[in-house]
Amino acid sequence: KRLAYSIMNERDDSRVEMIQFHQSYSYEDFIMGYRPTEGGFQLKYGIFYRFCKMAQNDPHRPYFFIIDEINRGNLSKIFGELLMLIEADKRGHSYAVPLTYTESKFYVPENVNIIGTMNTADRSLAIIDYALRRRFCFIDMEPAFNNLSFKGFIENKSSEIAGIIIDRMNKLNTSIESDPSLGKGFCIGHSYFCTNEDTITMDDYKNIIEYEIIPLLSEYWFDEPDTVREWTSRLLG
Repeated sequence: KRLAYSIMNERDDSRVEMIQFHQSYSYEDFIMGYRPTEGGFQLKYGIFYRFCKMAQNDPHRPYFFIIDEINRGNLSKIFGELLMLIEADKRGHSYAVPLTYTESKFYVPENVNIIGTMNTADRSLAIIDYALRRRFCFIDMEPAFNNLSFKGFIENKSSEIAGIIIDRMNKLNTSIESDPSLGKGFCIGHSYFCTNEDTITMDDYKNIIEYEIIPLLSEYWFDEPDTVREWTSRLLG
C-alpha cells in the first residue's frame, strides 16, 4: 500500500484495494459468476470487476489493485481472459472482450495498476505461470539489517541490542545465502524485530530467536542438526 501511495503522491484508500489469493479462490470470486440465492442463482460481480468499473469512471487518476500471495492461486483459472486484458498494450476500449458469463464486453482501464506479492522461498508452490510472469516487472524485497532507516528504528528501541541483532542476523543470512540448498530467497527478514513495543529487551530478542527463528532454521536444515545447533548457540550465546 505504501508503494501505491508513493506513486499516487497521496494516501487515498478509496483507490486502493487489497485481496489475498489462495487455493480456493476462483474466477467467480475475482470477475463474476453465478451464486446461490433464496430463489435460485444470481450473477454476482467479483471484486476486480467492480474495481475496474470504478476506475473507468475516474480515468485521470491511478488506481491500485494489490494481490497478496499471488502465486498461491490457480492463476489461469482465476484470471481467465484477463491474462490478455491486463497486458500494458491491451488496455482500453479497443481491446474489450465478452466475458465467460456475459456477452457484454469488458476491458481493464489504463489507470489500473496491479501489484502482486509473493514469497519466492515457498517450495510448496509451483513456479509462477510464465504467461503471467511476462506481464509484470519484478522487484526483490531484501532484509533491511543494513538499511539506515532500520538501524535507526532498532537503535531507538535499544542501542545495546541493536548491534547484536544486526551483526548476528547479517552473519546468519550470509550463511543461508551461501548454502547451495537454500540461497538468497531464504534469508531471514527484518520484520521479526519490527515489534510495536517502544523498547526491545534481551529477553525479547531471545524469545524471537528461540520461538520463531530457530524453528525456521530447523526446517531449512532438517537434515543437518549440527548446523542448527551451531546457529542456536551463536544466536543465543
